[in-house]
Amino acid sequence: MTVVASYLYRDGTRAEEVPLVAKPFDAGQNEFAWIGLSSPTERELEALKAMFGLHPLAIEDALAGKQVPKIDVYGDQLFVVVKTAHLEGDRIAYGEICVFVGKGHLVSVRHGPSRSHRSLREHLERSPQLLAHGPDYVLHGIVDSVVDGYLPMVETIEDRVLELEKHILSSFLDPEQIRRIFRMRRQVLKFQRVLGPMGEVVGKLTHLDLPCVNVNARPFFGDVHDHVRRVESLVGGLREIMTSVFEASSLLEQQRQGAITRQLASWAAILAVPTAIAGIYGMNFRNMPELKAEYGYYVVLGVIALMCAVLYRRFRKSGWL
Repeated sequence: MTVVASYLYRDGTRAEEVPLVAKPFDAGQNEFAWIGLSSPTERELEALKAMFGLHPLAIEDALAGKQVPKIDVYGDQLFVVVKTAHLEGDRIAYGEICVFVGKGHLVSVRHGPSRSHRSLREHLERSPQLLAHGPDYVLHGIVDSVVDGYLPMVETIEDRVLELEKHILSSFLDPEQIRRIFRMRRQVLKFQRVLGPMGEVVGKLTHLDLPCVNVNARPFFGDVHDHVRRVESLVGGLREIMTSVFEASSLLEQQRQGAITRQLASWAAILAVPTAIAGIYGMNFRNMPELKAEYGYYVVLGVIALMCAVLYRRFRKSGWL
């Protein structure tokens, strides 16, 4: 069953259940219907279309479930699409909520892994003075709950990136950790493409004169807009942290390679001395000086040892070894 809840509210209090029937629904004064569906069928949406006069294009978008955050105005009705997001491991999973708002009704359609509105409904029902204002306050509650879900997700990703940043100060990142940072970076970039349209949606609800949105409800949407901007700021900072992790890891790797190169060069210079001397005395010439010297062999060994010691000490002092 895709109908999660379907109730009529009178003066902010739940009055009765509203059945889905393909005939017009008329709400009385101080009444509105709030119907929640999850991945509905085409038949159920057609029934809602007959009940509330929903626009065919909005019905088509709600049935597809693959929209970007947006607001469409159809006469005296609003069609709002918002994106939910939560973490599954290091991957951000997205859901979608389509909301039809009209005079005397609000219909929410959920697709994908989005949170149930049960807790939101119970919270609003405990505040009948707010619920009595009508569907626009329910719309605020839905959008606010979606945006509030962004913050802990971004903070969790930030904690994981900071843990990797702390790790590189003591040791180098292994290939799997580097791939993990790249995966999280792609997820953050994709999430930024969702945040932009979400900010536009909430901004329109805050500043524009829209049907079914009372002027008194705009400050509530303004508060949600502030939350979106805060999340955008955190995501921007998170991208900078990821960039710094990449740069720090690259610099440390270059430093390590430079140290290894200097060590190899130092040992090559030290070993060049005995190699050169041995190479000279290894030539097969008959007339070479000091070939018959009694202590020539020991003198040559001493010269090799002395020069190697001097070079080793100088390289050691310069920090190359």
